[in-house]
Amino acid sequence: MKILDGTLSDHSVNIGIFGYGTVGSGVGKLLLENQKSIEMKAGARIRTKAVAIKNPDKKRLYLDPSTVITTDPDCILKDPEIEVVLELMGGISPAKEYILEAMARGKHVITANKELMANYGKGLLETAAERKVDLYFEASVGGGIPIIHPLKESLAGNKIKKIIGIVNGTTNYILTRMSQEGMSLKEALGEAQQLGYAEADPRADLEGLDAAAKLAILSSIAFNARVVHKDVYVEGIMGISPIDIRYARELGYTIKLLAISEDGEEGIMVRVHPTMVPSNHVLASVGDAYNAIYVVGEPVGDLMFYGRGAGSGPTASSVVGDLIDVLRNMSTDKSGRIRCTCFESKKILPIDEVESRYYIVMDVVDKPGVLAQIAGVFGRNVVSIESVIQKQREGRTDLVFILHQVKEKHVARAIQELHDLEVVNKVLNCVRVEGPFIE
Repeated sequence: MKILDGTLSDHSVNIGIFGYGTVGSGVGKLLLENQKSIEMKAGARIRTKAVAIKNPDKKRLYLDPSTVITTDPDCILKDPEIEVVLELMGGISPAKEYILEAMARGKHVITANKELMANYGKGLLETAAERKVDLYFEASVGGGIPIIHPLKESLAGNKIKKIIGIVNGTTNYILTRMSQEGMSLKEALGEAQQLGYAEADPRADLEGLDAAAKLAILSSIAFNARVVHKDVYVEGIMGISPIDIRYARELGYTIKLLAISEDGEEGIMVRVHPTMVPSNHVLASVGDAYNAIYVVGEPVGDLMFYGRGAGSGPTASSVVGDLIDVLRNMSTDKSGRIRCTCFESKKILPIDEVESRYYIVMDVVDKPGVLAQIAGVFGRNVVSIESVIQKQREGRTDLVFILHQVKEKHVARAIQELHDLEVVNKVLNCVRVEGPFIE
């Protein structure tokens, strides 16, 4: 299959698709609507020969009448005419088994499966290299945002120092609505579910697990070292209240669920948690269900990749982009040219070692000497106060602290001791503060 003078090869490439839900149908629609342009760019005609799904009775749009709709995975895996497999079903099993068998049979694979790549990516990529086939996964992070290819190719000459990302549209929409409209988390979640931004069971989003899987993938590529899902420290947004949003705004910050990874001299730090970002920073302006990934490299400096991080169209865009790349590789006998780049062994640092500034708010007894007792606790634990304000609300007194940069373990010890102070009714929340991002 060769490309000559922009003409199409006479050879049609047969593809098989596992899963034809939101993303799969988006791919079908894109291939149909932009068929001529896509095929000219790829240098080959594309034919969807078979689609494997769970429910054969459900109507499937955007497919040619000749496409086989089946519940039997072997119709794709054992068909020698199918050269490229699109895994769009999600989850670990049976997706992993299908991908491994497809590659064993010499088929190239494109997946949007973040959970699979975050946990088993290294092994899958090594298998692809052994079988001399492509395994592409741009759609596993950031929906339609191109980030994996830039990290692997355009930025390959750089030393990536840090990644800071808003990589979950559901939580970003919720925090945006809480900030702009004063909604509670429950109210904002209900609205997100009505609009289709949140699943009926939103725990993976709200608990930060979705963002953690994406960060593991990005960190592995950026730092050339294997990072898996379980390596990522995770806190979700369930503890964020409207009062935290209000106090953050008054202090000049916006709360975002950030995925942060850093490559330092002692090892890699990977963490997902709510974070107060300076309201004048570009990440603070990323609203609704949009995603943004902020990359710091040497010598390139600061970069930001921004766009829709989920949905049928954006994710299909990345899948089809991968498909075009795979077909180009096939046409020039260059398959397998981009392999796993996790060639370094680096320590994953525990969250106790992270250094950050902190926002702490506590409900206290309103009487003289309270601040002195609290300051004493901080001092004994090597924690320095940057600023403190007192707020009266609903018959109670809140003290709102911003702490200077300090290790997490010192703050954790101080909070434990604060719980035992009689003048502290309750430590209401502790949120990390980021920025400036470049010292």
